[in-house]
Amino acid sequence: MTDAIVNSTDDKVKHFVLDTNVLLHNPDALFVFEDNHVVIPFPVIEELDKMKRRDDDIGRSARHVIRHLDRLRLVGSLTDGVCWSEAPIGSVPKRAIGPNGSSGSIRIDVKHHDRPDLLRAEMPDNEIIAVALDLKRDGHRAVFVSQDISARIKSDALGIVTEDFANQKVDADRLYDGWIELEADGELIDDLYEDKLLACERLEEMLTVTAPDGSTYLRELAPNQFVVFHDTVDESHTGLARRAGDTNHIVPVTGPRKPVSGILARNLQQTMALDLLLDDQVKFLTLLGPAGTGKTLIALAAGMAKVMMEERYEKLLAARPIMPMGRDIGYLPGDKDEKLTAWMQPIFDNLTYLLSTRGAPHQSADSHSTEQRIDKLIADGTLVLEPLTYIRGRSIPHQFMIVDEAQNLTPHEVKTIASRVGEGTKLILTGDIGQIDNPYLDQSSNGLAYAVEKMRGLAIVGHVTLVRSERSELASVAAERL
Repeated sequence: MTDAIVNSTDDKVKHFVLDTNVLLHNPDALFVFEDNHVVIPFPVIEELDKMKRRDDDIGRSARHVIRHLDRLRLVGSLTDGVCWSEAPIGSVPKRAIGPNGSSGSIRIDVKHHDRPDLLRAEMPDNEIIAVALDLKRDGHRAVFVSQDISARIKSDALGIVTEDFANQKVDADRLYDGWIELEADGELIDDLYEDKLLACERLEEMLTVTAPDGSTYLRELAPNQFVVFHDTVDESHTGLARRAGDTNHIVPVTGPRKPVSGILARNLQQTMALDLLLDDQVKFLTLLGPAGTGKTLIALAAGMAKVMMEERYEKLLAARPIMPMGRDIGYLPGDKDEKLTAWMQPIFDNLTYLLSTRGAPHQSADSHSTEQRIDKLIADGTLVLEPLTYIRGRSIPHQFMIVDEAQNLTPHEVKTIASRVGEGTKLILTGDIGQIDNPYLDQSSNGLAYAVEKMRGLAIVGHVTLVRSERSELASVAAERL
């Protein structure tokens, strides 16, 4: 079996040489190449060995990969190659199975490879690329897979077929917005608000698009997607509706008539976001947009209203990943709560704004300052602020849960968070994919963008992309020009 694995020259079978960063991004990447061969250069094992001692997500991913390889080692020689379907590795994605029902193989390359002058420098990237180069020279269909752009450029320059790891990537330029704009006649808009309901069939003509080749197709209207109507005759005559869950109807959206925790929506997208935030049938919500669009503020405002006024949820839980922008300042003094204050300061800023003396109905006279109000909410257990470091293994029922800066999470981390949600909990992810501080993620591979695309189409899921900055005139101009 092993000789066949290593020496296979089937034109349809590829040899995927994986870079370390691919496995750190997704430890299960070993099993997503169907019935092709996965080759792991020995320098990758050495890099994983160094990373495994870290106590962050990179360290966890490294240990996860090493455990996978240890299970495979029990089946056969990893030097010769092992079919992963024969190892007790647990559940794997169905897409990992080949078209004939067979699995691929995994082997560790321990050979010494002669490197061309261009790769003479002693560095892991050059040694890893040399493995793919030798496979190519031997007549195999070698593919080098890496998330390192520089490594991909070097590999491609040597004539090696080179790919990014796209298994958990989305098209950031065509990301789902959560709303569409349609030209409609005034009668349809009037019917929407008079009947409080409109069948989706009446939108088919407006949703029909003609492609450049003359063919036509029907645009999808996903559950909880918004529709902005513009009267074809009267520009001032507009309408806003949302497809109600997985029903075949749209309902008008007017937005809350009273302030929510003292604030009102300032633009169309904030109206959409508040509509979903206040809908208890929507259990999972993603809010995406540049800085200053109000993602975190309106999420906290809705959470405070739901927890403190309506008492629909027991607690308001706000969490952020521990990921600094730029160079880290090092260890912080104090106990856990004092350390947490620095990381959660953006949450405190928004809470201070919401709890300031602005006439919000939940404010009480016995609180003399905003800080005292926040401290009281935390002491009562109504408000919980914590980093995502401690979320693994927890179960979170009956809470309004907000995860801020979710663009710094990997798809696996978002899955871990969502799987912690208990009965009666609403989960909101907010972030800006244009401001990613995690060095291993980009606009297409981060967990927030991945969740937007993979969760769309479900009746309990909603999404809104906010586009207009409302923080201040300066913030709006800076976001646009800088």
